[in-house]
Amino acid sequence: MSDGKGHLLFLSKSSGYELAEREGDPPTPGSSVEDGEKTFRVSKLAPSPLPGDDRVCAYLEPA
Repeated sequence: MSDGKGHLLFLSKSSGYELAEREGDPPTPGSSVEDGEKTFRVSKLAPSPLPGDDRVCAYLEPA
């Protein structure tokens, strides 16, 4: 599944939502992802919410 385009992370934080770009393959649903000092759980993979963007987006929730 590596296409060289990377993926997006949609993070749910107490301050709101954040969309971040990352290199490589997206994490798998149920796995943990660290962002700074916080750990998130991947709830699902879906198409990017950005128009015209064909990357995969991993939706994250606080672990």
